[in-house]
Amino acid sequence: SGQKVCYGDLKHSCYKLAYFQDLSRRVGFQEARQACEIDGGALLSLESEAEQQLIENMLQNLTKSGSGISDGDFWIGLWRSGDGLATSSACPDLYQWADGSTSPFRNWYTDEPSCGSEACVVMYHQPTANPGLGGPYLYQWNDDRCNMKH
Repeated sequence: SGQKVCYGDLKHSCYKLAYFQDLSRRVGFQEARQACEIDGGALLSLESEAEQQLIENMLQNLTKSGSGISDGDFWIGLWRSGDGLATSSACPDLYQWADGSTSPFRNWYTDEPSCGSEACVVMYHQPTANPGLGGPYLYQWNDDRCNMKH
């Protein structure tokens, strides 16, 4: 189900949350990016703590509404292009927003990004999982392989 939530804010007039209970309808990063662009938008750039909180609230409201949203991470528009396997300490600085935003805001989970072959970023959405050693990871960010289906 794709749910569009609109606001009067000129900078971000609408957000669309696309969640598929049916695993076969989930898509990789580039497919998600293209779907947003065809829709006239872009994969989400989270540019501040306030915007991160807004999205968390939207996801909580969807979960409460009984829409059936359960475990399943969400692609966001952060990724690392080219240069194959980045393993250096500079790796976190190589991530960029797909829509060209230069926002430095990040909300990585503990020990992320792990880099290597993981170059595209998801917002964790595993409400039924127990928090890991690094604490609660609901809504925090993790780099994942770009061909994973979310």
